[in-house]
Amino acid sequence: MSMIDSMEKFEKRIKRVLVSEEQIREAVKQTGKEISDSYDGQPILLVSILKGAFVFMADLCREITVPCEIGFMCAKSYYNGTVSTGIVKITMDIEQDISKYHVVIVEDIIDTGRTLNDVVKMLKSRNPLSLRVITLLDKPERRLVEFNPDKALFTIPDYFVVGYGLDCGEYYRNLPYIAEYNEEEI
Repeated sequence: MSMIDSMEKFEKRIKRVLVSEEQIREAVKQTGKEISDSYDGQPILLVSILKGAFVFMADLCREITVPCEIGFMCAKSYYNGTVSTGIVKITMDIEQDISKYHVVIVEDIIDTGRTLNDVVKMLKSRNPLSLRVITLLDKPERRLVEFNPDKALFTIPDYFVVGYGLDCGEYYRNLPYIAEYNEEEI
């Protein structure tokens, strides 16, 4: 397959743009202002769950005008069917003692909610000053546990989406917008 064929196949996988670059930019700017206003002068730790949230985290922290630190986590959960076994494996943990911070988890998308629900429980057990979850995208119709973010920038239908950090087979993270992915054979 030539590079041109590969690019055409890559582009054909984008079914349609759901959230534009401009919509994302405005929502991130507003969220940064809300965080700045809420925590002015208080110790903030933004925690990104890798990999998908890294673009959102980078843009959001640049919109925050008060001092903040960042941390990164990688978490995997092991489930048996639709019931969580409660086993969350942290493959990379944050280094900070979160008992000294107002923690804001910055997530890319909340789907079933299982892994994030377990991560939140674990982080709460570390006694942060406060803990909030802000997600770029929320798909509430996919939820398998009772979990709601403190703020969702966009609520979307049950589509497979890519772009702005979200991937399919590690591709499409670099798109500046959120798009519905065309899962049909091309």
